[in-house]
Amino acid sequence: MRASGRSRLDSPGRLGPDIGMSLTRRAFLVAAPTLFLAPALRAADSPMRAAVIGHTGRGDFGHGLDAIFLKRPGIEVVGVADPDPLGRARVAAALGGVAAHADWRAMLAKERPQLVSIAMRHADEHAAIAIACLEAGAHVYLEKPFVRSPDEADAVLAAAARHRRRVAVAHGMRMAPVVQRLRQEVAGGLIGELREMRAHGKQDARAGGEDMMVLGSHLFDLMRAFAGEARSCSARVLQGGRDITANDRRQVKDSVGWVAGDQVDARFAFDHGVHASFTSDSRLKETAGHWGIELHGSRGVARIHCDLSPRAFVRTGPGWNVAGPDNPWKAFEPRMATPEAECIRIPATDWMEAVAADREPECSGRNGAAAVEMVMAVYHAALRRAWVDLPLGRREHPLGSA
Repeated sequence: MRASGRSRLDSPGRLGPDIGMSLTRRAFLVAAPTLFLAPALRAADSPMRAAVIGHTGRGDFGHGLDAIFLKRPGIEVVGVADPDPLGRARVAAALGGVAAHADWRAMLAKERPQLVSIAMRHADEHAAIAIACLEAGAHVYLEKPFVRSPDEADAVLAAAARHRRRVAVAHGMRMAPVVQRLRQEVAGGLIGELREMRAHGKQDARAGGEDMMVLGSHLFDLMRAFAGEARSCSARVLQGGRDITANDRRQVKDSVGWVAGDQVDARFAFDHGVHASFTSDSRLKETAGHWGIELHGSRGVARIHCDLSPRAFVRTGPGWNVAGPDNPWKAFEPRMATPEAECIRIPATDWMEAVAADREPECSGRNGAAAVEMVMAVYHAALRRAWVDLPLGRREHPLGSA
């Protein structure tokens, strides 16, 4: 893949015929219920059995991941697992009165699902549950972050390969229609040759390592969507103004594994001289603006404001001249605004289509694993105070085992 602005779209027409400016928002919403259904699933003689695993009060059911199977011909939701009785009853009723289980292991054994949504945000159980689902014969869709460390990712992907099952991660921003369209246009030269990417998290109370794992993983996934593989990383991670050590590690509310630092300044090198940065520092919150990523090219800049339904903006030419600011930002494809609920469903649909077609989903487990590995590279580089190469040779978490 060329990092000079060429995207890594495996099949540019995946979102359906002529989806772009020719498809209005109204037409999109009318077409969406059928446009994003896997043909093989629609035509199946017997429905595929689907189940949802969550944990109310501790990661809940993520961003709508309990509802990804609803209103899909060819799929029957057969069970939900949640150790919390109230949450279990609520979600089971919302899914049509399906069987409710306190233990996900019992649900796998009794309901024998072929598709499983692992919906809780907390990642400390993601790897164990995903491997159990794969070994039970189910394809798996996981809330982000995928897992806590590269060695956990390796174990999940090995299980998927062993059992010939498909794994996807809810890094859905790469599949939002406006981002898909922007990828096509950047590849076609919209901003000239891609040279640099600048990203920052929400930089709120989670600023630093937590912000990097929870939200930076989305941004790292977008970097790879536009520029291919990261080859090396340099970083400085600070805690209270000093460089971190492994002793600064801590657990956070979302249980995403060890995190450290309240300030992150990371640099990544991609092929063909393209570089990227990620920053998370609470003191920049007021001036940095909405969390997201800027793509700097030789003739312009594109900016993605990240959210469940992201927006994109473009500025051509220099932003300043001798008299002051010039060339304001303009909304990119404003008619392509997509409801949040549909943005959540689109990557899940692609996963189901990938199952039917026996191909890798766009939001694949491998892409999710690469985003986690970029997070770990930041810690490796910060602790060593040196550039580190990707992929990482050391697969365990650099801040220590859980």
